[in-house]
Amino acid sequence: MKKVMMIGVALCATLSFLSAQTKPGKNPAQSQSVSRGKKVYEQYCLTCHQVDGSGVPHLNPPLTKTTFVLGNKTKLVQIVLKGMQSSEPIDDEYYSNNMPPHNFLKDQEIADVLTYVRNNFGNKANAVTATEVKTIRAKN
Repeated sequence: MKKVMMIGVALCATLSFLSAQTKPGKNPAQSQSVSRGKKVYEQYCLTCHQVDGSGVPHLNPPLTKTTFVLGNKTKLVQIVLKGMQSSEPIDDEYYSNNMPPHNFLKDQEIADVLTYVRNNFGNKANAVTATEVKTIRAKN
């Protein structure tokens, strides 16, 4: 009986410890950004990149675990701002449908949609901030 009780106490302590740990990228500000970003995605991105971010083979690139989504934030922000007019390889695949520039979006909207994309569809990456977008936009 004592052994069962000790195991129960140890289990409760472990569960309490684990629930108190904050997961990286799961802070309230990022959660709000992801929520707002989902709305932007549904309005401007979903048609080409699909509900599940899988894209359309050889037309629109997937947003699922690709290096351009998980990699350099600057390049990703520039793609949203300037669009993509060339058939550039993305993870050794080519996509021929041009992406129009979305430079009409506010810095916060771009940050939110990219944070959403970088944290959905199987992706886990750092958030994009409005300050980062503003800095990148100013350099263009």
